[in-house]
Amino acid sequence: MEHKVICVLAMVLMLALGSLAQDQEETCTMTPRERVNCGFPGVTAQQCEERGCCFDDTIRGFPWCFRPLPIESQQEEDCPF
Repeated sequence: MEHKVICVLAMVLMLALGSLAQDQEETCTMTPRERVNCGFPGVTAQQCEERGCCFDDTIRGFPWCFRPLPIESQQEEDCPF
């Protein structure tokens, strides 16, 4: 039982550290139709980024401030412990 607990904790730690190390540019790369609004009318790039969102005002007709897409992580086959 302890082995499973250690594996689960290790995986949670790896996922947490991996999400901290992600590059926002990667998570903000998506088609305009995938954008989910995260801002409000007149939001600035700084206000948007302070909310943890992506900002791109180059495409008219789609949200400029939008939620980043999660990056799919590779699943571990076996616990290394």
